[in-house]
Amino acid sequence: MHRIIAAVLAATSCVAVAQAQDNIATGQPVGPALTLDQAVAIAGGSAPAADAAQAGMDAAQAARTVAGLRPNPELQSQVENVVGSGPYGGVRQAETTVGLNIPIELGGKRSARMAVADAQSHRAVLVAAITQADIRLQVTALYIDAIAAERRMATARDQLRIAHDALNAARIRVQAGRASPLEEQRADVAKLNAEAEVQKTQRLANAIRANLERRIGQPVAGALDGAALDHLPPASFGPTMATSAGTLALAAADADLAMADAGVRLARSQRIPDVTIGPAVRRLSATNDTAAVLSLSIPIPLFDAGQAAVAQASAQRIQAEAQRRMTALDVEQAITDALAEADNAATAARNANGPALAAAQEAARIARIGYREGKFGQIDLLDAERTLAQTRLAAIDALASYQNARARLERLIAPAPVQGN
Repeated sequence: MHRIIAAVLAATSCVAVAQAQDNIATGQPVGPALTLDQAVAIAGGSAPAADAAQAGMDAAQAARTVAGLRPNPELQSQVENVVGSGPYGGVRQAETTVGLNIPIELGGKRSARMAVADAQSHRAVLVAAITQADIRLQVTALYIDAIAAERRMATARDQLRIAHDALNAARIRVQAGRASPLEEQRADVAKLNAEAEVQKTQRLANAIRANLERRIGQPVAGALDGAALDHLPPASFGPTMATSAGTLALAAADADLAMADAGVRLARSQRIPDVTIGPAVRRLSATNDTAAVLSLSIPIPLFDAGQAAVAQASAQRIQAEAQRRMTALDVEQAITDALAEADNAATAARNANGPALAAAQEAARIARIGYREGKFGQIDLLDAERTLAQTRLAAIDALASYQNARARLERLIAPAPVQGN
């Protein structure tokens, strides 16, 4: 076991050194590493989705203010007994009335509107939290992929170096008459394939890094924190029981249900008709006297009594409640699947970066020594090197798979913000 651990640490150190040498050779800056949390924070402050979520919160807050406003009064002016016949031909018999129409809301319409606006405001806060969680998941995936791509590139360059050494050794053996020219040709083909693999991994690494920079909205001047890829749990990732309580998805469903409840209350309040009072002052031009006028207006709910609106709001409330139950089931199933995926990925990563990698490294070391001493043939050496390269890539892929699975699980179980914060 101590040998396996030492081999793993040595392999990690070799990859890190190779990556640093690659950065120097390619002109990439070697500065302070950009951590995952820093990348997420930068992306969260510049992402268009975050701006849209903030605008939604501002709009909901403005809607809350609008919902609390009372109806505006109306200024009304009326002139009677003008432009008629006889004594009413001019304006001398005119009666001018100036007054206000003041609507009075009944049935709790204002408080019902405010309840709907409060529910919408809370939903907007949840949307902003969901947006930030999605941004974190997206940035994490790109960050992990970028580190994995750099590790693959370092592995490809290491394999190219080994291919060069194997080609030189084959040439020496051919010149000394200890091997056929076919052995040199095979080594040359292996070198050409290794060069092509370096070019391919370089392009992929550049593309992924460009996507990461595009996502966070600024260039990545320094290196990335490789520890984000190497961390593995000692045992099972989390609890075996899945629950959707307190998650963002369930909180959003609860907010939709609260909005539906408020909508039912608002629809019921609309059934109670409002009244309008109209205090006014009337001037009689014939006698130059004034008099007070008071009007009262009450709509008659003859054609629209509001039952249809209440029925619609009630049906939407039932729909929101059913959707909440569906969301709870879906989230719990997704969490259960994500837990299993993360645990399996962690197991695969521990195995690939432990016994399997140590065995492949030892086999390649023995094959190199044996080939130099003439005990093994070139086919044995090439097979051992190919197995080592594949095992290294499998180890990198396993680590990336685990980190991505863990990020997806953390997104599913991300807690909802406390209402009022």
